[in-house]
Amino acid sequence: MNNHIYSPVSVTAVGFGRDMQPIPKRMEWAGRTYNFVDRGIRATIRRGENIWSTVTISDGSQSFCLRQSGTGWTLLSVS
Repeated sequence: MNNHIYSPVSVTAVGFGRDMQPIPKRMEWAGRTYNFVDRGIRATIRRGENIWSTVTISDGSQSFCLRQSGTGWTLLSVS
């Protein structure tokens, strides 16, 4: 089941991947802390001058799709 959320989240720890792309390691959402166990799958989208990235990442039991725009993160879905 895929639940669409579209809610701002607080990413409280990051690592860095290729080209210094930030990779979430931990986030807080709805009063809970989630620690991610993998590096996720990243896609970068560019429309005109707008650029944002999505990362699908897991805490070991659920997958989270996060969108990064500037310095903010939005939780798009949980499955």
